[in-house]
Amino acid sequence: MFANKLKSYAREFIEQAFNQRNEKALDGYFSQDLVDHALPPMLPPGFQGRKMFYGAFLAAFPDLHVHIENLVEENDRVVTHWSAHGTHQGELMGIPPTGKTVQVSGIAIDRFENGKSVEHWEVFDQMGLMQQLGVIPAAGSA
Repeated sequence: MFANKLKSYAREFIEQAFNQRNEKALDGYFSQDLVDHALPPMLPPGFQGRKMFYGAFLAAFPDLHVHIENLVEENDRVVTHWSAHGTHQGELMGIPPTGKTVQVSGIAIDRFENGKSVEHWEVFDQMGLMQQLGVIPAAGSA
């Protein structure tokens, strides 16, 4: 694999899929046989679940913008440390729109074969997101 090729895939994916709202970027980045370790249990596994998760977030935060904080490439994996901000304008997991602007960060790890992510892990600050939306109280605000 060429040095930093996976990092360039991740950069292009973030820009196209999130910042340009190009859903077809998911087809270019993820394998149809994707094993996705980061999906909520109510979504179907794999690529279809990933597309649904993506769609739900863009519907809830139509002005979402994702920034890459750090990228690390090692062998067949790329680690993306990202941050994002957007305004809650649509329903998210049963939470009606609040109009609140939120900031959240996370880390994704993708394992590649033949130029596509075949395995995906991701964690992000879901607690902080829920606190910013007012769904759960922030620490010290009981």
